[in-house]
Amino acid sequence: MSDTQTAPTATAGASLHEDGSPERLAIDTIRTLSMDAVQKANSGHPGTPMALAPVGWTIWAKYLRYDPAHADWPNRDRFVLSVGHASMLLYSLIHLAGIEEIDAEGNKTGRPALTLDDLKGFRQLASRTPGHPEYRHTTGVETTTGPLGAGCSNSVGMAIAERWLAARYNKDGYTLFDHDVYTVCGDGDMMEGVASEAASLAGHLKLSNLCWIYDSNHISIEGGTDLAFDEDVGLRFQAYGWNVIHVDDANDIAALTAALDSFRRTGDKPTLIVVHSVIGWGSPKAGSEKAHGEPLGEDNIRATKRAYGWPEDKQFYVPEGVQEAFQSAISERGKPLRDAWVELVEQYRGDYPELAAELDHMLADKLPEGWDADIPEFPADAKGLASRDSGGKVLNAIAKRVPWLLGGSADLAPSTKTDIKGAPSFEANNYGGANFHFGVREHGMGGVVNGMALSHFRAYGSTFLVFLDYMRAPVRLSAIMELGAVWVFTHDSIGVGEDGPTHQPIEHLATMRAIPGLDTIRPGDANEVSWAWRAALEHADRPTALVLSRQALPTLDRTRYAAAEGVMKGAYVLDSDADPEVILIGTGSELSMVVEAHEKLKAEGVRSRVVSMPSWYRFELQDEAYKESVLPNTVDARVAVEMAGSMGWDRYVGRKGRTITMSTFGASAPITKLQDKYGFTVDNVVKVAREAIANANTRAGEEK
Repeated sequence: MSDTQTAPTATAGASLHEDGSPERLAIDTIRTLSMDAVQKANSGHPGTPMALAPVGWTIWAKYLRYDPAHADWPNRDRFVLSVGHASMLLYSLIHLAGIEEIDAEGNKTGRPALTLDDLKGFRQLASRTPGHPEYRHTTGVETTTGPLGAGCSNSVGMAIAERWLAARYNKDGYTLFDHDVYTVCGDGDMMEGVASEAASLAGHLKLSNLCWIYDSNHISIEGGTDLAFDEDVGLRFQAYGWNVIHVDDANDIAALTAALDSFRRTGDKPTLIVVHSVIGWGSPKAGSEKAHGEPLGEDNIRATKRAYGWPEDKQFYVPEGVQEAFQSAISERGKPLRDAWVELVEQYRGDYPELAAELDHMLADKLPEGWDADIPEFPADAKGLASRDSGGKVLNAIAKRVPWLLGGSADLAPSTKTDIKGAPSFEANNYGGANFHFGVREHGMGGVVNGMALSHFRAYGSTFLVFLDYMRAPVRLSAIMELGAVWVFTHDSIGVGEDGPTHQPIEHLATMRAIPGLDTIRPGDANEVSWAWRAALEHADRPTALVLSRQALPTLDRTRYAAAEGVMKGAYVLDSDADPEVILIGTGSELSMVVEAHEKLKAEGVRSRVVSMPSWYRFELQDEAYKESVLPNTVDARVAVEMAGSMGWDRYVGRKGRTITMSTFGASAPITKLQDKYGFTVDNVVKVAREAIANANTRAGEEK
């Protein structure tokens, strides 16, 4: 059957009315909890949880290898709800499964992850049931979903992680990792490019531990999907190299079971199960976009419950025995598997103590002792290195001691310098490889890296800074989820030169600095790069964007200037005259220019201070005394120099200060010509510094 068929009517397939079976009772409990929660909140999406309740029940009750008492068991199967708007499906499953809550420190709290009262608080302030599932917020939620396609791409990263873990740690007689990843997605996911990027990569890598269940209900917010989407998704996925199975009716448990059995038997490719469902199944709004993003209404809910044979005046009704039976179905399968795994790991420690210790560190999100021992210190060098080059050297030094520091680039490793030297590639014939090739798929790369980070990897992805435009969504999601992902962006300014304005980032630094919780670091020389990588890895719950240059940057003489360790505080004084008249602030490739201007001003008798400010985020974390010591309020004359947009710099230069920044897009020319054109020269910095001093003095006189 083509997955572009017309949506069936509300009464097609299984009987609407309860048949008295335990499975149907549990399925209708999921449906009615979902519609009741949305109605009480007067907000949400009831139709998809109602349609997919049989799918959720089948996966969890019959297949998912999961111990509700230990939701962080490393070898558990993952369940990803990429259709995050259908969050009540997941919340209902978590509640009925009796998953126990784990706090931010990994400790059990002694309470259920979600109580019935939590479901009643759906979409309310401070509830454990936000509108879309949020990782770290609700135990049992494996990733934050909502932006369509994000969960799909995350699941590919999770499947990749399992394959790498198995390749590294599994030994004869010790299968520590063999879990699967189930992902529920919909028509919206299939329209989003990021899901296609991730699916193409998954097919190439033959990730047979990955199963996407595609809810083909032919409904979007605007109406039927035939308004904009009429391709045969199954054929597309066959072209990607997936095993494709069709289930004609989402209520057909036998067909779902057969499809999932086929997935479990398939050992050479990922599986897509195309499930044809009716949105809002059994309600007067069934098969309509009206069942998608709004409450059904009290009368319609009563009518639906009546059609199910459900007590129509009961809300949040869980029939006796339903939760116990559902929890037993999951725990009776998952608990013995988890217990056996714990025992196996203890035996593993005796035979493979080094690997066991390594795994302990990884799963605890800790770095091994001496992880930074080989990070190079770079000698002073007027010619220096491009920070992408020094970044590659530092990355390789760390990777030798942190094997789970893994990643790659969107087909740019030779340019971003993010390949691990001498290490093999991660490919279908070698899942133990360390170098990942994401192809020209920036958005997909970001989602996959997040999925790897969700599996305790210190994962990184790299591309040119200008291509942040293609992957801002996963960078933002890494901050929302508090993941220790590292985003390596090179070719960071108009210093790209001849490639021209399409490749010269202008507004991108401001874009990243605007993301809450993202530490954006633009180091100014090779030794700042070393400390920037330290900063990126010191926290497993904070993403970092490393912004690196294409062109060589002089390596500053640290016997003359302050130590590069100042990077850890975001901004620091490199050098200063007593009672400075002007403060010069630089980042990245402009730092050496600012240092030269500082020296020239000193030679001319102008007292100045030079400040390196690689990370606004870190600087804002410092106390007021430290901030004042770096940028004293008594000095109004300030100049910030950065080959990017000016947005945000007013916070640091003030009303009387000046910036040498970009107010236009760049141009195609050699870098020296561009620097002359846009004022990024030592002479211009000196000139603007003098103007800033004069302006500050004039204003000070006027204010008197």
